[in-house]
Amino acid sequence: MPEVLLQTDGLNAFYGDFQALFDVSIQIGEGEVVAIIGANGAGKSTLMRSITGLLASKAEMVMFKGRAIGALRADQVAGLGIAMVPEGRQLFPSLSVEENLIIGGQVGRPGPWSLQSVFDLFPILRERRDQPSTSLSGGQQQMVAIGRALMANPEVILFDEISLGLAPIIIKSIYQALPDIISTGVSAMVVEQDVTKALSVSDRVYCLQEGRISLDGQAGVLSRQDITRAYFGM
Repeated sequence: MPEVLLQTDGLNAFYGDFQALFDVSIQIGEGEVVAIIGANGAGKSTLMRSITGLLASKAEMVMFKGRAIGALRADQVAGLGIAMVPEGRQLFPSLSVEENLIIGGQVGRPGPWSLQSVFDLFPILRERRDQPSTSLSGGQQQMVAIGRALMANPEVILFDEISLGLAPIIIKSIYQALPDIISTGVSAMVVEQDVTKALSVSDRVYCLQEGRISLDGQAGVLSRQDITRAYFGM
């Protein structure tokens, strides 16, 4: 396994008195794509919110490059090199495509991603750069959200429900861009309900079931029966 870049160690997460994650331990190595699968309510988005500082946890429950970051604010986590493409995209509706992308770059980290490299990855955004971001199609908005995260030049990028609500042809084009993203040295975590799609792009897979890890392993080794059992708790 590559050197561990990001990990959670016995991560517990709460919304008030409700516990959403129970002792969740995962690892992402340098240059890896790790998929997080599971049904609705399994805790996938909570895991990402915990990693990115949107949901506070004990410091040592989230480690990045050997540093405990679980208690840091979201802006501090982003500054270290962790970016997220959130579910629902969450673009700024009053801003243009280009302005949304520029916001991602305000973290100020050096690296290969700039407006031009994002436009090279998604040429349609160059054509629509001056349009309001929310005037674009759902797929194009997802490209803006991905581009905004890349503009932060992260070492780890988290994709939360990357294909949710998109047409199959758009999903295909977005997933085709993933190898180009990884080739720049970025590691990725992909939260995805489409298990087949998740397995096709990932090195390793974790399955969450009711806030607990029910399965983990190499994407090319796990059987469909193992995954089904872990996914549905059967």
